Amino acid sequence: MSVPVRAAATVLLVRDVVGDDGGPAIEVCMLRRNLGASFAAGAHVFPGGSVDETDGDAEFETLCRGRTDAEASATLGLAHGGLSFWVAAVRECFEEAGVVLAYPPAASDMLDASDPAVRERFAAHRDALNAGTDRFVDVCRTEGLELATDALHYISRWITPGFMPKRFDTRFFVCAAPPGQVALHDDGETIATVWLRPADALDRSRLGELDLLPPTLANLKTVGRFATTAELLDAAATMVEMPAMEAVVATEAGEFKVLRPGDDGYDDAVAAMVADAG
Repeated sequence: MSVPVRAAATVLLVRDVVGDDGGPAIEVCMLRRNLGASFAAGAHVFPGGSVDETDGDAEFETLCRGRTDAEASATLGLAHGGLSFWVAAVRECFEEAGVVLAYPPAASDMLDASDPAVRERFAAHRDALNAGTDRFVDVCRTEGLELATDALHYISRWITPGFMPKRFDTRFFVCAAPPGQVALHDDGETIATVWLRPADALDRSRLGELDLLPPTLANLKTVGRFATTAELLDAAATMVEMPAMEAVVATEAGEFKVLRPGDDGYDDAVAAMVADAG
């Protein structure tokens, strides 16, 4: 019996820092998932989650800056509904990391939460969203927010392999972290917040200090090729075609082996799966 695949959206929050050599470097925000989670327990991930039905609410098109559903859908290769992935990425970033990727009324910069009163108000909104007592679209209307969908750029797509008990078709986005906000885990789904340079995260993964999923590893390698957020975002804005990446299971010498894009035998295993499906 095949496991249904759920649409999901994830955002890599990035910021500029000074590297060990005194030159520019990038850090990425990572959250550690609850040890009791049913999926990826204890892993370090980027803020994100499932695309909810409400993320496709028609009201959101009037609340998104610089991107229509038609444009978003064309970018993702969908007939319609593409904007819901951007909305989900913004909503999940707020719920999981407490970062609001949105503009206040008539503002050119994203929300500045350095004022304690603003922080307190949005903390209450976040609690209500996580408790299910309020809707994200209502929070946006109440605060007069415009979602910063123009600042989120699509960088990859990963599909959980078929042998997993839970499967997601996840679109990954990248966005510069608003300087006037502080990322903080929700102490529910996520239990720790850390900013890491991609190379450091990859090194710690090799040492067994961080549990990173294959899509996380791949996206860290991608953003780690850039020295500044400006270079990264400029490159991401020009991406127009994004193939879906999915691991497959093959047998070798009578044993099961998980193959990922780039591994020896991956293309042959995919071809075999297609032939079997036909």
